[in-house]
Formats: sequence, C-alpha cells, structure tokens
Amino acid sequence: MSKIKSIRGMNDVIPLKVKEWQYMEKHIRSVFTSYGYEEIRFPLVEETNLFSRAIGESSDIIAKEMYNFEDRKGNSISLRPEGTAGCVRACLENDLLRVDSPRLWYMGPMFRYERPQKGRSRQFNQASIEAFGNEGPYIDSEIILVAEKLWKELCISHSLSLEINSLGNLQTRGKYKESLKEFFTSYEKDLDNNSLRQLEENPLRILDSKSEKIQKILNDSPSIIHYLDKDSAIHFDKLQETLSSSGVSFTVNEKLVRGLDYYNKTVFEWKAENVGAQDALCGG
Repeated sequence: MSKIKSIRGMNDVIPLKVKEWQYMEKHIRSVFTSYGYEEIRFPLVEETNLFSRAIGESSDIIAKEMYNFEDRKGNSISLRPEGTAGCVRACLENDLLRVDSPRLWYMGPMFRYERPQKGRSRQFNQASIEAFGNEGPYIDSEIILVAEKLWKELCISHSLSLEINSLGNLQTRGKYKESLKEFFTSYEKDLDNNSLRQLEENPLRILDSKSEKIQKILNDSPSIIHYLDKDSAIHFDKLQETLSSSGVSFTVNEKLVRGLDYYNKTVFEWKAENVGAQDALCGG
C-alpha cells in the first residue's frame, strides 16, 4: 500500500523544528506588544469577493494563486492568501474603527497556489502588524522600526538590508502607469507572457519581475519618484528624515513595488543576503 503524503507545498513541522518556531513566535509576540499592538485573530476562510476587491483583479494572487471553493450553497469562498483584507473586514464588522485607531497584530497560515520552490510554500506562515487611523510618515517609520527591533531580537539584523520607495497616490500611479506602458510597449518582443499580460492590466507589476532579461530593461525605465504629487513627495522626504534620525540604514529603490492594489505612498522591503532570488523577508 502506498503511503499517503502531505499535499505538495504544505509541510509538516516536526518537534525539533517546532522549538525554532516557538522561539520566533515568542520574540514576535514580545516585540509587537511592546510597541502597543494588540493581537487579533480572524478566519482562514473568507468570501472570495473580499480578496478580489481589496487585492486587485489583475494581481497574480487573484489571477493564478488563490485557493477558491464553492460551499454547499454555491457561495465562492477562499483560503486567505494574505492578512490585511481579513483584518480590515474584522475591524469593520466588529466596530473597532468607529471610536479608536487600533494597532493590531496577527500571526498564522496563509495559502497561495503557486509552484513550490525554494523559499516558497503553498501554505506559509506570516506575522503582521496593522495600524489604523494614522496616515503620516511617522506611522510608516514606526512600522519599520518595529521590524528592525525584531531583527535585533532574533540576532539577524546584520544580514538584512532595507529598501524603500513611494508609490504616491492614485493619481500618481495613474500617470506613472501610462509612462510605463509607453516605455514597455517598445520592448514588447522582449517581454514574457506574464509581463505582456501585466502590460495591459497593470504595468507596475512588471517592475517586480525576477527575469534577468526584464531586469536589464528596467535599468532604463522611468522612475515613479519623478511623478509624485506634492503631498506624497513631502511624505517620502519626511520618512527618510525620520529613519535617518533614528539610525536606520536604508536604500531608495525606485523600482520597488508591492503586488497588492491597496498600497499607497510608502513601500518597503527588508532583504536577506545570500539566499537567492526569494530574498524578501518582510515588506509593507
């Protein structure tokens, strides 16, 4: 009789490894709560519409990576591919935003149906913080400082580097998308099928391509920094001042984007050294 094995991309955590997980989880919980963030827990399964509306229909997550099912009543439901949409839904449903500006954290499994490879799993764990009711650069700085504190607690800060960028507001991105579309159109013959799809749906996503050929093309692509509205430019300058005064080292990466449509203004990634292409440890 053949053995029943775990589903590809969904892995067991044996007792020896559980101790490593518990070590990380202890420090995550300690650092997050020390900054005044409170834990929230919400379901692994949500209405599919929640993610398609929040993340964006053109994103790879919605187009290719969601675990979608129909329940017995024919309703479309999905395993959560990320946490922010569910966290916002929980805050609205439980009236947490009406009289407060909550700082929340959560930790748990997420699910994406993508090809399992080094650094990628179909079931993976994520720990996150969310701050509601604050829009200025100082809350962006705080979130980055929380992450830096965690790296120090885990003794890995020496092998990580921080990259930041600004996506501006909706109008900024609209103008920048048109500029990118014009730029990439002249390279259509060099784009892969996924990038050609993104060219029509959302050319910003091509900036996140891992293809070496496309990365070379990106060296000559326009920078979003030149398209920032006044408010976003001031916001980004103040963020950099705050990080510098707090002793946080960073690099401005004008090609840095995030794969979800709800991002505005500040985006950042902490990247690890010597781990290959899947080097982003943390982002927001």
